[in-house]
Amino acid sequence: MMRFQTNRLWIRDIVEEDLDSLLLLYREKENMKFISDGRTEWSKEQLRDRYKQYNTCSDSGIAVFAVGIKGTNTIIGEAGLFNSFGDTKKLELGYILDKEYWRQGFGTEICRGLIDYGFNVLNVEKLIARMYAENTGSVKLSDKCGMKRVEAGETINKKAFYEYEIVNANIPLNLQSLKKR
Repeated sequence: MMRFQTNRLWIRDIVEEDLDSLLLLYREKENMKFISDGRTEWSKEQLRDRYKQYNTCSDSGIAVFAVGIKGTNTIIGEAGLFNSFGDTKKLELGYILDKEYWRQGFGTEICRGLIDYGFNVLNVEKLIARMYAENTGSVKLSDKCGMKRVEAGETINKKAFYEYEIVNANIPLNLQSLKKR
């Protein structure tokens, strides 16, 4: 199922035929260096199980999706909205983009597309993005997409991280202030 499109990209549900392309993405060290565990040893079955785990709520639109270039079947990454907080009105957004497509504006399209999809299709109240502080591309991207840094800290493995958020502008202001408490 197609979830949304941007100027140059399509974002849709992952199907079995996508796994080989996504497996190549996951096995590339450079692509995974800013992902929490940085793991690159994946089997097709492990990746399939990962998507099954994250996509248990895909009927609701909360899932990991394949990202590809319009007019082609070329998959360049994955993107999704995650129920990391046990609250379907407050979701985490995230993506992995193949290094061959970095610094070409695709990350901005993905992030803005996820924000629009989350707020205008899923009616989410707040979106969160978390990243290592050394991931300067994602830090700049979060700022560029209108997200505000709300937290900085250190992970268990002593890596500095940032947390960004953006609140749905369609929620009345008095509800926004209540949600922050």
